[in-house]
Amino acid sequence: MDETPQGEQGAPTHSPVRPRPALLTFLGGVGTVTGSKFLVESDHARLLVDCGLFQGFAELRRRNWRHLPCDASDIGAVVVTHAHLDHCGYLPRLVRHGFRGPVLTSAFTARLAEIVLRDSAHLQIEAAEHANRHGWSKHHPARPLYDDGDVDRTMKLFDPVPMNTEVEIAPQTRLTLHGAGHILGSAWARLTLEDGHTLAVSGDLGRPGHPLLLPAEPFSGADVLLMESTYGNRRHDDAAGRARFAAVLTRALGRGGTVVIPAFALDRTEVVLHELAALRREGVLPASVPVYVDSPMALAALDVYRDAIAAKAAELRPDVTAAGTAALSPEPFLAARSLQESIDINDAPGPAVIVSASGMATGGRVLHHLRRVLPDPRNAVVVVGFAAQGTRARDLVDGARALKMFGEYVPVRAEVADVPHFSAHADAAQLLQWLRGAPAPHTTYLVHGEPDAAAALRNRIDQTLGWTAVVPRSGEHVLVR
Repeated sequence: MDETPQGEQGAPTHSPVRPRPALLTFLGGVGTVTGSKFLVESDHARLLVDCGLFQGFAELRRRNWRHLPCDASDIGAVVVTHAHLDHCGYLPRLVRHGFRGPVLTSAFTARLAEIVLRDSAHLQIEAAEHANRHGWSKHHPARPLYDDGDVDRTMKLFDPVPMNTEVEIAPQTRLTLHGAGHILGSAWARLTLEDGHTLAVSGDLGRPGHPLLLPAEPFSGADVLLMESTYGNRRHDDAAGRARFAAVLTRALGRGGTVVIPAFALDRTEVVLHELAALRREGVLPASVPVYVDSPMALAALDVYRDAIAAKAAELRPDVTAAGTAALSPEPFLAARSLQESIDINDAPGPAVIVSASGMATGGRVLHHLRRVLPDPRNAVVVVGFAAQGTRARDLVDGARALKMFGEYVPVRAEVADVPHFSAHADAAQLLQWLRGAPAPHTTYLVHGEPDAAAALRNRIDQTLGWTAVVPRSGEHVLVR
């Protein structure tokens, strides 16, 4: 006997087919603080949240050359939380492989990302040319991961979306960006998927005491959360860090030395300049000591920050907008945009302060300054942010007595100071505070952290909040539900 329910016309009735749960794949940012990439696949959408470059150890960097597990042309859109290279630096490679969808992010992130990507292409082209001239690469010829043309095509795909506004980015898939307080334009993302389940991705969260930006908007809940864990096992002490920074400057300048500060071009340079301006006003940094910023990328980013201050951007602290651009100008402040100006700085005697990129000393003009100052004990190098394993900055922090650059080892006799006070990342307690008050996700995945940090934060979330927290494996697949 047929017991199928019948409709008014005698035809069988069928329940609507429910969408299948989305599949989440961890393609990067797992077991490391670089290469963040999270693939989200549902019945009608394939999205990538963040598209970062791997940095640090050679094995990590080699991952940049591997193909993704799906065709780039099949990815419908990319959501970028902020403009740091480890979150957006793979985009031109994705475009080279056929991606043609929109890149969804905030307006300030779009501006800063162009600066980052063009600088990245320039450095890779330069490195490939240097390798071909001097024969130090095993590839013949050595080629860049991507070039200026790839960046041009990438920038045409950027589609800025307003903050705190839900927008449809794919069939039955909606995105909302919320302020993350990490760097200008940074956001944490909340996706509502086809089956109604939600996925939140923290990106990088700023510390509440950031001198320029307002704190991150609190987590408001999601079925699944991807949570950064960079400082999941550490605590910032702002007062002690600020005092330590001033003391290092005072000692080195008192010896007639030069202080080199490797600083990320985005936000870290601005924060360091803000602190140097305060020390200048307090008389700690003598008026006779010049401050050089030697990084075209950092100077371009500084222009974006100044535009944000002039526009009184909502994410800036009120005291910063009230102070205007003076908040970022420790006069005398000398900008080195051209190569010749950089060379002139390198020849200038101390005492002086040089702020230069890259922050982890993986490349850029800072290497030339380090090669000059490291052998002299009068000088100092101040590492002002997180230094990933396998980078020169981490080697310095860990006490290396020689540093390899330009094919040779340079002795380390200068004073080296680790001052994480300037980090733009929330510490363990601040990460936990960001979660408080929100309903528990089904699962919280700890990403963008080295193994010890991720494990420590997992345990803390489990013990303090009682949430299910997991440290995923690279390449692992999980369902969003």
